[in-house]
Amino acid sequence: SEISSTSSSSSTGSASDIKIGAIYIGDENEGYSYAHIAGIRKAMEACGLTDDNMVWFYSIPENEECYDKCIECVEEGCGLVITNSYSHQTYTQQAASENPEVEFVAMTGDTAMKSGLANFHNAFNYTFESRYVSGIVAGMKLKEMMDAGTVTDPYVGYVGAYPYAEVVSGYTGFFLGIKSIVPTVHMDVQYTNSWFDQQEEGKAAEALMARGCVIIGQHADSTGAPSACEETLKAGTTVYSVGYNVDMLSVAPNAALTSPTNEWHVYYEYALNALLKGEAFDTNWAEGFDKDAVALTDLGPNVAEGTKEAVDSAIDALKA
Repeated sequence: SEISSTSSSSSTGSASDIKIGAIYIGDENEGYSYAHIAGIRKAMEACGLTDDNMVWFYSIPENEECYDKCIECVEEGCGLVITNSYSHQTYTQQAASENPEVEFVAMTGDTAMKSGLANFHNAFNYTFESRYVSGIVAGMKLKEMMDAGTVTDPYVGYVGAYPYAEVVSGYTGFFLGIKSIVPTVHMDVQYTNSWFDQQEEGKAAEALMARGCVIIGQHADSTGAPSACEETLKAGTTVYSVGYNVDMLSVAPNAALTSPTNEWHVYYEYALNALLKGEAFDTNWAEGFDKDAVALTDLGPNVAEGTKEAVDSAIDALKA
């Protein structure tokens, strides 16, 4: 069945005849896309949907192939098509402009409102909130090390993918979280110019550690930086890691402090329910701790004493 555009949506679909297209930049081996896959599967279960309702495309680059996959989703009968990487947006918008009867969502995008298309949407979580709280985790550890005399220079590093607003707001949140605990902190950011490149992320972390950084955060999607931190810590140099998307304790059991993560099922449930009910949904959607759309993964064994209490307090304050 087809869903009409958000400006005039009125029909109600059923789980049996709804199809959703998911076009992801990675697969289950890449943390960011893994979080999306886990999120949409949780939402599918909540909405009574199965793989029969899904058209999946994995490891789709940010080029014309994205547009081609959008059109394949339309041809497969999808009433909703979702892409999950920033530079998928141009191709998603093009497909939306040519297929007004289908709803398109460009995750992390920023042109939906400007486009004027009733069937084109942007969605992202307030990741800067979870990054701020992960900065508190890092700040507590940094203060502990400085109080013990293990560290004298409050110097931290950050492995960033691209100099996009999404990344800049995130590392700013991370820095401010640390600064709320250690006011004298200073931080350097090193870009990899890739969302997912384990080798380059590892090299960037190594370069930052070589300059004296004692905690490495990241907005990059592999385990490269946490793994590099773990190896350096094992070799006798004090350094800890704050990851992204997924729990990094499997690759950095001693160095990993936590990871800010996105609870994507919150948005997916919202969008899928709208599709099933034939209801309009937001052109721009963004939520944070208030809707439990962002979170931290489990705290590592080497966090500072009192970290859980500080995290809980910060989250309560953000919700308020």
